[in-house]
Amino acid sequence: MIRIGQSKDIHRLTEGRKLIIGGVEIPFEKGLLGHSDADVLLHAIIEALIGAMGLKDIGTHFSDKDPRYKGISSLVLLDKTRMMLEENGYEVVNVDSLIIIEKPKMAPHLDKMRSNIAKGLGVDESCINIKATCAEGMGFIGRGEGAMAEAVCLIKHK
Repeated sequence: MIRIGQSKDIHRLTEGRKLIIGGVEIPFEKGLLGHSDADVLLHAIIEALIGAMGLKDIGTHFSDKDPRYKGISSLVLLDKTRMMLEENGYEVVNVDSLIIIEKPKMAPHLDKMRSNIAKGLGVDESCINIKATCAEGMGFIGRGEGAMAEAVCLIKHK
């Protein structure tokens, strides 16, 4: 059985937080606001995988009301998601994702993000694709108020 999942995640940029995307700490004057590390890319990927398994959404499994997840690295959540895939008899075929942020540039960090995600999911890096773009100055992303990521994944039953 082959299943597809897709998701989008959005977080506000704010002062006083680290900017962590794809499990990489990126030097910048603002970071993403959230209960965990607010890693917009990993959250989109995790939710796409959970959706592909038919297990509702990221909040069902990693609630922002649960103090265990306060400030947690989303790489830990990705590892927990990999365990959920294994427990349910699935393996990742591929993940395709997109980061939308005005600044800073993501290109210098994409290879490390890809490596982090592949390692977290236990797949070859060739199974993970990450693209990045900006909003050309339009909307909340273009004004530097936030970031968004989208992900689509394909999983198959072992």
